[in-house]
Amino acid sequence: MQKSILITGASTGIGRALAFEFSPRGYALGLCARRMELLESLRDELGGETQVAIARLDVAELESVPEVLHKLADELGGVQIVIANAGVGERSYPGEGTFHLDRKVIEINVLGAMATIDAGAEILKKEGGGQIVGISSVAGFRGLSSTPAYSASKAALSTYMEGIRNHLKKHEIAVTVLNPGFIDTQINTHRRSRPFLISAEKGARLMADMIKKKFGPPPFRFCLGL
Repeated sequence: MQKSILITGASTGIGRALAFEFSPRGYALGLCARRMELLESLRDELGGETQVAIARLDVAELESVPEVLHKLADELGGVQIVIANAGVGERSYPGEGTFHLDRKVIEINVLGAMATIDAGAEILKKEGGGQIVGISSVAGFRGLSSTPAYSASKAALSTYMEGIRNHLKKHEIAVTVLNPGFIDTQINTHRRSRPFLISAEKGARLMADMIKKKFGPPPFRFCLGL
């Protein structure tokens, strides 16, 4: 059976780079994101040799997450890996009238990721096992003063995935959390300093290698770029 993988937030950044990295490794791809035109362009760039299924998905629309992921899995004829990658970062500070941005970050990075993981676990249980991957961040280790809500969201995602690991292990589902440092994507281009910056292509290659090895505890968390 052909290997297949689902990636949320696949139209840009890390998700897009992961699609290009997994395609030559022989994976069929289920790609979803908010902007269909970017997904259609990505599918064309990947070429006809790779089976690619695409669908519009805003993970903040929580009720639609399971329907979209199950549809993609069915179109691919099964899935072995689900990557919860969709995420946003916003500059927002208390008392400045920007709480709506904090709410957006939490809805997408935490609740959207949890909805993805929940649907992914259901899919993989039916498959008899597989792997769930969460793209967290080194920002989750300490609160960054420029993006405190983003830091909080990534800390929440990492802790949540650590909490589900033992339960999913009973169902032959591996849990992998990756904590990249600064990868050259739009989410961090506003920063004046991006220490130890690496390209999206290099980051995707390192992540794909870790995913292949089903990196998990001990130690549980792995960092890239920092």
